[in-house]
Amino acid sequence: MNVLIADDEPVSRRLLEILLKKWGYGVIVTSDGEEAWHVLQSGSPPRIAILDWMMPGMDGIQVCRKIRQHEARLSTYVLLLTAKQANEDANGKFESVADDYLAKPYAAQELKARLRAARRIIELEDDLEAAREAIRIETARDPLTGLWNRSSILEILHREIHRSRRHGSPLAVLMVEVDQLQQINRRHGHLAGDTVLREQARRIRSSIRLYDSMGRYGDEQLVIVSPSCDACGALSQASRIRNTVCRSMIKTFESDFRVTISVGIAIGGNDHQAHQLISAADTALIEAKKAGGDRTELWRE
Repeated sequence: MNVLIADDEPVSRRLLEILLKKWGYGVIVTSDGEEAWHVLQSGSPPRIAILDWMMPGMDGIQVCRKIRQHEARLSTYVLLLTAKQANEDANGKFESVADDYLAKPYAAQELKARLRAARRIIELEDDLEAAREAIRIETARDPLTGLWNRSSILEILHREIHRSRRHGSPLAVLMVEVDQLQQINRRHGHLAGDTVLREQARRIRSSIRLYDSMGRYGDEQLVIVSPSCDACGALSQASRIRNTVCRSMIKTFESDFRVTISVGIAIGGNDHQAHQLISAADTALIEAKKAGGDRTELWRE
């Protein structure tokens, strides 16, 4: 773990550097607050900063305040060093900005213990953030297919509609369904049907553009939101998707299935809302199914 040192006293700065390297830390050395703040604004800022309070120019307290103002981006644990006694600043500047403080002169073992505590806090915060991110992903994804779930794909659609209006570009919504999925569920069970749906989603995802978004809208329907895509592009994309899904058998533990899919397409303009595009794509999908499936229908007003 990297530690930033900011101290204008060369002897104190060098002593800190020697101790930290001895204890296995990576060390970044600066001699004033401005230089320290420059380091903290880098792409990979150190997780711990040891700042001397009294420095020329920007002092340690000012650097702390800047860190707190940018807490959304900086997660730096600040240990403030001061020659003043703690009771001179009770309930004051230290407690308002720094995570911990240590009065000079300090014992090396006390500094080591403070750093060990700081490291433990950082690790716990990282674990908590990882857990939060895992929960966020879990609540935004469909557990069967790994695609965006219904609420997430609708949120993406709303966002792309606003983007489309700003840039005056077309927006395509494709609704896709496996033609034989209900029969597979009835004859072979839902586990086999789930395998087919999961493999269908994997194949489709491999055939769409990187900036297209795909989610599970219903039990059997998948929705693709395709920005900057007109009717011609959407029809071409639907053809590519159908060829990708249907080109080979889908293997399950029950049997191997050759499936076809139907696609309904709606093209959005400046005056369309999300629910209108979803409804239009659904209507086009129903027409494709009524015509026997294994086809693409484009919704026309």
